[in-house]
Amino acid sequence: MITVRAARPEDRVKVESLLAGERLPLEGVGDHFAGFVVAEDAGEVVGAAGLEVHEDHGLLRSVVVAPSAKGHGIGRKLAEGVLRDAKKRGLAAVYLLTTTAADYFARLGFERVEREEVPTALHGSRELQGACPASAVVMRRA
Repeated sequence: MITVRAARPEDRVKVESLLAGERLPLEGVGDHFAGFVVAEDAGEVVGAAGLEVHEDHGLLRSVVVAPSAKGHGIGRKLAEGVLRDAKKRGLAAVYLLTTTAADYFARLGFERVEREEVPTALHGSRELQGACPASAVVMRRA
């Protein structure tokens, strides 16, 4: 049974290992780890996602699922957990950058936007400062 919960400090090494295994950026994870959720199966962390908060906007980042756990809706559960948190915080919108999963996130209600539409507040994110390639698709969910 998969449960999604707030990440704890002791989860960070496993989360970073999952991210590295999928070649996702590690830059900024430590700065925003308090905004991460993890998926746990039988006591083992099998996925994670993070929320960076910059003023009244959020950045969904680092949605990752262990290869052995893919195909069971874990990524969706993680993203929905982060989006619930964003709603509780009253954020105006949540943005993300992706090089491979634009169609997936469109099914979660995200729409493509131009990089110029990203609020200035989010420009402080390491993801927007170069951790993600300039070719990444930018998406927003109000």
